[in-house]
Amino acid sequence: MRIPNGSTATVRRKRKELIVEVDEVPVRLRDEPLEEGGYVATSRDVPGLVAEGRSVTEAVEIAQGLARKIVESCLDHGDTLPPAFKKSRRPLREFVVPVGIR
Repeated sequence: MRIPNGSTATVRRKRKELIVEVDEVPVRLRDEPLEEGGYVATSRDVPGLVAEGRSVTEAVEIAQGLARKIVESCLDHGDTLPPAFKKSRRPLREFVVPVGIR
């Protein structure tokens, strides 16, 4: 911010933070190397989960995100949750997380 005398000042704004407790469910993944390179991760706990990555780490990270998307889709459409998520003691909750952009 410019001040009339030509100097600058930093303006600090308070950020509202919302912290909500979130359930986490362990999901078993199986990774296999692909002939053409890379890895594929699948899960018996989450039918339909197939994630491919250049490394085991990348395949697992993609699988985590895909599992989350599968659960969100089930909840949005009223479909049955995958078996691993039925074992959750508490109902799934919505939460807000900050996502940085440029």
